[in-house]
Amino acid sequence: MVNIGIVGIGFMGRIHFLASQRVSGARVAAVCSRDMAKLAGDWTNTRGNFGPEPGRVDLTGVKAYSKFDDMLADPAIDLIDICIVTDQHAPLAIAALKAGKHVLVEKAIGLSPAEADVMLAAAKSAGKLLMVAHVLPFFPEFKYAAATIRGGQYGKLLGAHFKRIIAKPDWSADIADVAKTGGPAVDLHIHDTHFIGLICGVPQRVFSVGTVENGAVTYLTTSYLYGAGGPAVTCSSGAVCMSGRPFAHGFEIYLEKASLLYDSGGPSLTLLTADGKSEPVPLPGDGDPLSAFTDELQAAVEGVARGVAPELLSGQLARDALVLCHREIESVKSGAAVSVNG
Repeated sequence: MVNIGIVGIGFMGRIHFLASQRVSGARVAAVCSRDMAKLAGDWTNTRGNFGPEPGRVDLTGVKAYSKFDDMLADPAIDLIDICIVTDQHAPLAIAALKAGKHVLVEKAIGLSPAEADVMLAAAKSAGKLLMVAHVLPFFPEFKYAAATIRGGQYGKLLGAHFKRIIAKPDWSADIADVAKTGGPAVDLHIHDTHFIGLICGVPQRVFSVGTVENGAVTYLTTSYLYGAGGPAVTCSSGAVCMSGRPFAHGFEIYLEKASLLYDSGGPSLTLLTADGKSEPVPLPGDGDPLSAFTDELQAAVEGVARGVAPELLSGQLARDALVLCHREIESVKSGAAVSVNG
């Protein structure tokens, strides 16, 4: 049995707690928060942009810590699940790794690539797993797309366009705070760069145009430049839409012998094939967003049991996704294409 300690009881901490109830081979053994009401089970102020309405939570049998160091000192805790604001990811993760704990940290891995590098080095030194909770590949539509591209049954990937658009959220002031989250071009868009890195690898350069508010890139459209023969991949992402359409994401993926179309606000995932057929793709699951988080946590728990980080939770993949975000921000502000590894 893997004992999980959740740090940070905000929206995402609540989602992880709820999702963990369906995970096999693990349980939430402890929670950590500076908010005494939350430690007593009052989670009414943890509202987000999906999931059940927050309320009171039964924490019977779950240890409650107001100090992170006290949780780290608990020998029963195997996996520290960090669900706190991004600017705290690096110091908390490094402390947990040095204390001999495995770590699952919510995206983004950190605020800067330099922080990510220190975290990866700390995990290697400690001989513990550093896993990053990028949930997008666990959603059925994206899972199917990745498997289809990798399977090769419809030929190679020719091109793709991704989108991820939200309104300026009234449920989180932090997303626009560059010092805390990196702003929408990191906190939101990193879902896209992670998935693009997963299916396409790291591009040579990026060229981005976008909008900047108070130093934060709030919306951007990027071309990922893979060079001659590489796929033609673009993405539009940001907190720019009016509140009448608070969230939309999706993709169009073009393979040699098929196309995949998905829009969260439209029809289900559709497969177009060379014979002219257009068919909805039957997907597993119940349509509950929590299921993707359960699958993500299940993968982390199995990684701890095996001692090997799952590919989808790879710290290196998460670090590469963060680098892409920062290069895109640089491109928006400079007006020029930027080398990814230069």
